[in-house]
Amino acid sequence: MIEKETVDHYNSRLTVDMSQPSKLTASQKDQVRHYGSLAEAVLKNKDVAMFVHHFKFSLADELASIRTHLPEDNARRIALSNELSGIDNFVNSLKRAVYLKNRIGNTPDVPSV
Repeated sequence: MIEKETVDHYNSRLTVDMSQPSKLTASQKDQVRHYGSLAEAVLKNKDVAMFVHHFKFSLADELASIRTHLPEDNARRIALSNELSGIDNFVNSLKRAVYLKNRIGNTPDVPSV
């Protein structure tokens, strides 16, 4: 069953259009900064990195251990490759959030006089 907290986290995901960062409102920029800071914290967490790398190496070992080319083996290869790709996509999404945070800048907007 889906918890209320999970739904709240999903609803608070980053949904701003970053094609023109100069047109973002101050609250949208704060949202980008906050989201990027959370992603940066995950990327810098050595424990998370260790588990991600262990999982990737485990998948790579399993992929390398498939020696035959039967249809079942080929399907397993595709499934394992998709899992590896999914992990890489997840890490890349974290890196993109950090990039967007840095693109916005860490200082709040100061109105010009």
